[in-house]
Amino acid sequence: MNIIFHYDAGPWLEGQLQALAADGLAVSVCTEADEARFLALLPETDVLWHVLKPLHADHIHAAPRLRLIQKIGVGVNTIDLAAARARGIPVCNMPGTNSRAVAEMTLGLMLAVLRKLGALDRQLRNSGQWRSPPAWQGDLGELCGRTVGLVGFGAVPRILAPILAAMGAEVVYTGQGAKPDVPYAYLSKKELLANADIVSLHIPETDQTRHWLDSDAMAAMKPGAVLINTARGGLVEESALLDALQGGHLAGAGLDVFAAEPLAAGHALLVLDNVITAPHVAWLTRETLERSLAFALENVRRLESGEPLQNQVA
Repeated sequence: MNIIFHYDAGPWLEGQLQALAADGLAVSVCTEADEARFLALLPETDVLWHVLKPLHADHIHAAPRLRLIQKIGVGVNTIDLAAARARGIPVCNMPGTNSRAVAEMTLGLMLAVLRKLGALDRQLRNSGQWRSPPAWQGDLGELCGRTVGLVGFGAVPRILAPILAAMGAEVVYTGQGAKPDVPYAYLSKKELLANADIVSLHIPETDQTRHWLDSDAMAAMKPGAVLINTARGGLVEESALLDALQGGHLAGAGLDVFAAEPLAAGHALLVLDNVITAPHVAWLTRETLERSLAFALENVRRLESGEPLQNQVA
């Protein structure tokens, strides 16, 4: 069976993938930047392990043997689901495999923004300035005593919320409705934005949630609040976010995802001292890759044996 792993693979992961040849699986690693090679591999591909680069209808049409599109992760907004359905190709994702990694990264971004770690790192590296500027003394903060508003309460918030609470934060959440098994206060969107010192996004990007945080919602946020986004860039109206950060309405932001990826060099968000950025890697740990590979291999086994696939979403 021919499989494409459509992402970069370092030596450790490359070795894991090459070892699958012993099980009769020929896994070709194709970097997201190499579109020509991707198109050349597609005609002979049975299974695609998709990560982040958008998969369009033209790609799907170019793969006559394709039997399964397996998302390595959760969000399937980068896959043309209609084109897959038209061909009868199942699409599966793997919720839970990266939840702990994303929860830890979200916590890390919160702490980094509150303590201005990005700006301090640049200052020490670039100028050798040892002390934090005195002007920042009133801005550096702790999680303890702050209200953290979680937007959505799926797998990631279920890991993150008790950690935040243990650190002394007050956790509140919003979503499609209160969950009876969640021991934190449920607020409306308006209430959460008005009261949260930190707003952290944990919902998928759909037609209904795109620009969930638009200019009006940004204006409704508590002055001096912090935004954290490890979900999807399209949830945020970036021009409104820039205005809020540059104008001082928001104190800072920690962003792992963006409206357009990869983020263009020189993008305005990259030059702000009150913004911590990462290149959509909140999910990426060795442990996530190990769990993801095990899940993907189980679905390949099920595909070959005719058993129902795990977590088919389309």
